[in-house]
Amino acid sequence: MPALVERIKDAVKDAMRARDKARLAALRLVTAEFKRIEVDERIEIDDARALSVLDKMVKQRLDSEAQYRAAGRDELAEVEAFEITVIREYLPEPLTDEALDALVAEAIAAAGATSMAQMGAVMGQLKPKVAGRADMGVLSAKVKAQLSA
Repeated sequence: MPALVERIKDAVKDAMRARDKARLAALRLVTAEFKRIEVDERIEIDDARALSVLDKMVKQRLDSEAQYRAAGRDELAEVEAFEITVIREYLPEPLTDEALDALVAEAIAAAGATSMAQMGAVMGQLKPKVAGRADMGVLSAKVKAQLSA
């Protein structure tokens, strides 16, 4: 079993022993999503897929939190914020802007990209390197900026 999935399963057990209901609920959401993917796709989830699932879950919760705050539902927004902090514990450290810029420049050079038409090739090289460590929207904007410069 992949290391990340195993760490999360161990964290569920620890939360049960500690009787930490809020943390346990957040971790069970993660394990339920892993199980759903394993059943639907008939695969065993690996660390790369687990990272992308966790990244997606954080984005969903950020969106939900913003919507709850806009609607004045602060108690629900706090639940989402707590779930975000729990999920982020299992994501790698986010890349700095400087590191992202360097990776983008490296990928553009490796792909030999000179125009926006080759953006897909550049993004294809970058995606596995930054999985769970950078927002793909921000990364896309950086690629566009460097290709159009």
